[in-house]
Amino acid sequence: MHSPYIYILCMAAVTYLIRVLPLTLIRKPIKNKIIRSFLYYVPYVTLAVMTFPAMIQATEFSIAGAIALVAAILLAYFGKGLLFVAVSSCAVVFVVELIIRLL
Repeated sequence: MHSPYIYILCMAAVTYLIRVLPLTLIRKPIKNKIIRSFLYYVPYVTLAVMTFPAMIQATEFSIAGAIALVAAILLAYFGKGLLFVAVSSCAVVFVVELIIRLL
């Protein structure tokens, strides 16, 4: 059986390389608009990929999470703040799950 320290060392090396290689290889400012646009949206896409499935799967009924997701998207689209959107999504999940249990 392999030692867990080997796995930890490999994960540390990969994490370190992912963070250090761009700093060492790219020393000049990036002028290409396509690459800059891609790099601009990477954090948003990463956050969305982690958040959207969690919203649907974290609830007892998946439909409640899906409805809360739609409500959050609509509230954010109309310019509401992050705290308001988050609290409203929680309230939507609570109400929808309460209605489903009563039915």
